[in-house]
Amino acid sequence: MISGIEELIKLSEDKEIPFWQVVLEDDMLDRSVSKEESFATMRDMYHAMKEADHAYDSQMRSASQLVGGDGAKMERAVKDGKVSSGSFLGMVIARALKMGESNACMKRIVAAPTAGSCGVIPAVFLSLEKEFGYSEEKMTEALYVAAGIGSVIAERASISGAQGGCQAEIGAASAMAAGAVVYLRDGSNEQISDATAVALKNLLGLVCDPVAGLVEVPCVKRNVIGAVNAITSADMVMAGIKSKIPADEVIDAMGEVGALLPVSLKETSQAGLAVTPTGMAVTENLSK
Repeated sequence: MISGIEELIKLSEDKEIPFWQVVLEDDMLDRSVSKEESFATMRDMYHAMKEADHAYDSQMRSASQLVGGDGAKMERAVKDGKVSSGSFLGMVIARALKMGESNACMKRIVAAPTAGSCGVIPAVFLSLEKEFGYSEEKMTEALYVAAGIGSVIAERASISGAQGGCQAEIGAASAMAAGAVVYLRDGSNEQISDATAVALKNLLGLVCDPVAGLVEVPCVKRNVIGAVNAITSADMVMAGIKSKIPADEVIDAMGEVGALLPVSLKETSQAGLAVTPTGMAVTENLSK
């Protein structure tokens, strides 16, 4: 089990293979599969992300009626030129909302790394593929980069909101996506590491306070923050901006912050937005 971003980079340099291939070889060893089998599995995951995006239904609403239709509203606003963020970021936002809503409506999604953070990576990846015309093979390689980062975060800290707060879910997904964006933009291993660090630092301390205990409010819209943060973090790094704190140390800090967070802010719905007057009213109404 690879336990550090620096370890991934060292293996890449020692073996003279790209970052993504180190992760692929680790998967081959871990699951006792061939290179072709590993790559096919990862490619299938990317296909599933695409299918989930294409299968989005703007008419669907979650059982609680709290979620549904917002992705379509955002997409329409982008097409009508009503967004200040521009068409690219606008579609990233729309795709993140769509995926989060699909999860809440019990559609088939890819937990990347979790169901609650399922919108971040697809929103970034699908938008980049369309914007820049990357091949499906290149996008699959980028998924290995994201997977390697996520594996390290899971090993050194957590990817569970119940254990580390939302920083461990949306924060982890954002860091994974940021590193993958740098790979797609032909950044170095060190830049992949820096983007991972910057993205995770930006969401350090994010609490998990779901209204009525559902992965809907505020979870769906936090996928948007994670996706946009991944892109802006990668852009900063590609501009030559470095993280002053190494990625592995940022991950360790996230784990420490997660341990220090009170139980009330770790998916128990005992504090934060879950106990606002509106949040409590929603909970009471759903319990009837």
